[in-house]
Amino acid sequence: MTFKEKVQAGKFLLTSEVGPEKGMHAERLLEDAELIRNKVDAINVTDLQSSVMRLGSLTVSYLLKQKGFEPIYQLTCRDRNRLALQSDLLSAAALGIQNILIATGDHPSLGDHPQAKPVFDLDSVQLLQVARKLETGFDMQGHKLEGNPPVFCIGAVVNPGSDPLAPQIMKMEKKISAGAEFFQTQAVFDVKTFENFISQVKNFKVPVMAGIVLLKSAAMARYMNKHVAGISVPQELIAEMDSCKDKVATSIKIASRLIRQLKPMCQGIHIMSIGWDKIVPQVLEASGL
Repeated sequence: MTFKEKVQAGKFLLTSEVGPEKGMHAERLLEDAELIRNKVDAINVTDLQSSVMRLGSLTVSYLLKQKGFEPIYQLTCRDRNRLALQSDLLSAAALGIQNILIATGDHPSLGDHPQAKPVFDLDSVQLLQVARKLETGFDMQGHKLEGNPPVFCIGAVVNPGSDPLAPQIMKMEKKISAGAEFFQTQAVFDVKTFENFISQVKNFKVPVMAGIVLLKSAAMARYMNKHVAGISVPQELIAEMDSCKDKVATSIKIASRLIRQLKPMCQGIHIMSIGWDKIVPQVLEASGL
C-alpha cells in the first residue's frame, strides 16, 4: 500500500524525519534511512529546517524515492512566491513524489542568513487550496495544465500546545476544508495537553500524528520551553535528563514512554530525531512499534 492508501484506509501511521545536509552530499542521510527501511510508512524531508540553508528537500525526496523509500516532501511558504510553489508541486509530481507536507516555515531571521527576505506570498491554507486546484488540471489563475494533472497526498501541521488553542483549531479546520488529508503535530511532551487538544478535534475525522522530538539534554528542553512557541517540556522530564548518566538511553526511554501514552489517542506517530537518526530504530523497538 502507498502512504496515501494507508491514510485513506485508516491505518495507524508511522513516519520519521530526515534533515538534508548543509552541502551537496546525501550519503549519510541515505545510510541512516536504511536503518528504518520497512519500519516506517514514509520519511519526511525537511525544507530548510530552522531557516538554515541546506540541500533542497525536493532533491533529497527524489533520492529517497530512487532508493525505494516513500518520501514526504515538506514544502514551506517562506522562500517561494506562488509561481515557484506551483512549479515545485508540479516538479514533485513529475518525479513521482506524491506525498506533500505543507507548512508556513520559520522566519528567515531565525536562521543562518537572517538578512534573507521572507516571501510568504501564500499562507499554508492558500497553498493547500492551490495544490488541490492543480489536481483538477488548472493552475491558481485558472490556466489549464497540459497533460494529466498531478495527484497528491497532502498533509499539514498543527500545534496542540498553542496557547490559546482556539485559533490553532480554527486554522486546522480551514486546512481540512482546503484539502489536508492528515496532520503531523509539533513536538508533544505533555500528555495532558495533547489529550485536551484531541478531545476538541476528534470529530474532524482526519488522522492526527503526534510529533515526538528526541530530547538530547536538559539544556535543549529548557531552550525549547523558552524559545519555541507551543512547546512545553514538563519539569519532571527536564529533571530526568539532568540527572541521567546516559543521555541517549534516557532519550529513548522518554520518547518510547510518550509514544505508548499517546498512541491510544492519535492515528499515528511522527518522530523528529534532529540529528539522532541512528537511534530511531531503538525508539521504535522500545515503544512497541
